[in-house]
Amino acid sequence: MKYRALGKTGLRVSEVVFGGGAVGGLLIRAEDEVKRRAVERALTAGINWIDTAPMYGQGASEKAIGWLLKEIAEERRPHVATKAMLDMTAGDLSGQVERILSESLERLQLSSVDLLQIHNRVVGVGTEGNALGVSEILGEVRKGLERVRDAGMVRHVGFTANGEKEALHEVIGAGFYESAQVYYNMINPSAGRDLPAQWSGHDFGNLIDLCKERGVGVLVIRVLAAGVLATDVRHGREGEIIPRADVESNERKAARLLAAIGAGQGSRAQMAVRYA
Repeated sequence: MKYRALGKTGLRVSEVVFGGGAVGGLLIRAEDEVKRRAVERALTAGINWIDTAPMYGQGASEKAIGWLLKEIAEERRPHVATKAMLDMTAGDLSGQVERILSESLERLQLSSVDLLQIHNRVVGVGTEGNALGVSEILGEVRKGLERVRDAGMVRHVGFTANGEKEALHEVIGAGFYESAQVYYNMINPSAGRDLPAQWSGHDFGNLIDLCKERGVGVLVIRVLAAGVLATDVRHGREGEIIPRADVESNERKAARLLAAIGAGQGSRAQMAVRYA
């Protein structure tokens, strides 16, 4: 296993991490013994990071990680990252950060986590659904994160860099957030390069270069496009999270990509991970 510095956090993270989310779903739907074997296999392979969130199985993922970590010797335990999805209709964004994290820590049976990431979509002005505006994520949300960090409930803070390109660049440029979950795969590589004017997909505007410039750690998400790049077998959890993209269009693009690349590149999943 190879390891990378996570921005300026001082943490060194395995290049491949263990996801506790709904798409793979091992920590949510599998039998306990399968969960146990999967985590042990990951640790043996050198993975030192596990990612989860309260919304993964309505807390089931965090609860599973809680009891699984209790079975692992302390010196072998991976870093743990979780998330906070804020309710824009409930107000008190700063207070929500603390309440959500407190509930996560209880499920995880931990006193603190290594990383808490704000998981709302980010836009210039937050007027739609649960999207956070720039002023909110750099204002009241930041205050809540500073409070839980000062209280020792979390060591580092980040956000999911999904939303409007200009807003995401502004948040990264502000210098507060230490990490960003960045959408990047063979179907939409716009977060890692400048694309031509005729590009019709959602454009993240080479966000990874800006993260590097600002010392923000990058955690790449959607490497397999929710499974579309890995296999033609659908599991029903492939829903897209970015505008102008859906499972059907991803399938068409994946087929064209795979035909152009040809054989001899390993499995489809290996190819997608290697690309990222």
